[in-house]
Amino acid sequence: MNTHATPARNRALPPRSVRKGRRALLLAALASLAALGPGCEEKAAKRADGKLRVVTTIAQIADAARIIGGEHVVVEALMGPGVDPHLYKASAGDLNRLRNADLVLYNGRGLEGKMGDILVKLARTKAVRAVTEFIDEARLLEPPELEGHYDPHVWFDMDLWMIAVSTVHEALSELQPANNEAFRANTDQYLAEISKAHARTKERIATIPKQQRVLITSHDAFRYFGRAYDIEVRGLQGISTVSQAGVKDVQDLASFIVERKIKAIFVETSVRKNEIRAVQEAVKRKGMNVRIGGELFSDAMGDKPPTDTYLGMIEHNVSTLVEALR
Repeated sequence: MNTHATPARNRALPPRSVRKGRRALLLAALASLAALGPGCEEKAAKRADGKLRVVTTIAQIADAARIIGGEHVVVEALMGPGVDPHLYKASAGDLNRLRNADLVLYNGRGLEGKMGDILVKLARTKAVRAVTEFIDEARLLEPPELEGHYDPHVWFDMDLWMIAVSTVHEALSELQPANNEAFRANTDQYLAEISKAHARTKERIATIPKQQRVLITSHDAFRYFGRAYDIEVRGLQGISTVSQAGVKDVQDLASFIVERKIKAIFVETSVRKNEIRAVQEAVKRKGMNVRIGGELFSDAMGDKPPTDTYLGMIEHNVSTLVEALR
């Protein structure tokens, strides 16, 4: 299920003993899910408190489920602040949460690579939905390095994320049709807020001079953001953090920064910072200084307001970019 292709030079396999260990852990995880039985919708309707138990992978989806579901749901995200979903492995506690959920929501498009098989197994007996499933593939980015797969970071184009939010609404309404009216009202209000933020982001990014409108980060998670808001994007690593940047990657990016006289580069909360700092040092050795313009939230949200919400995360990122680059 991991759709993140790794460049050929980075495909060295781990030792056989490590691979066997990983397979054993995966088989154990799948076996623990085999006890799940049918009738999830029935169970969802019979909860003592009447609330749906919703488990999501990333926090961006959890935020949407809480807003749409309101008082009718209890929502938990498996992947908290600072967690990299590309590398995340489900724990025994996660499997229990998945087992006890009425609804499981995940991003899809290969984002949760190491959890892919577990989610497929779970979908045979439980309500499991990928929130990106109804986004027209013609609107998805298909970078050459992913070898026919799509970039999963769709939440950075708010126009696309509104489709994902509507999928969350649909999933909740299917399990609790009696509350559809409340779910619909919450969804409409949330979509209106996202639409306003979408327009505001376009306006604010446009205030950065075109030559300086370049976003350089640790890994290439912001391509949808770049396309939606007209900002050039460069990542040291590939779209998945499974790939590793080499010396040449660092030097090439440093040369680009010097050539374009870029003022600032950015670190990410869910990705190691040492590699982007290596770029900063490489630029310095070429006779120019580039500063770290701030910390951006990419694959994970924050742990305190306002970055513990999807719209708060976007607002923080945009403010950080505009202040550093303008």
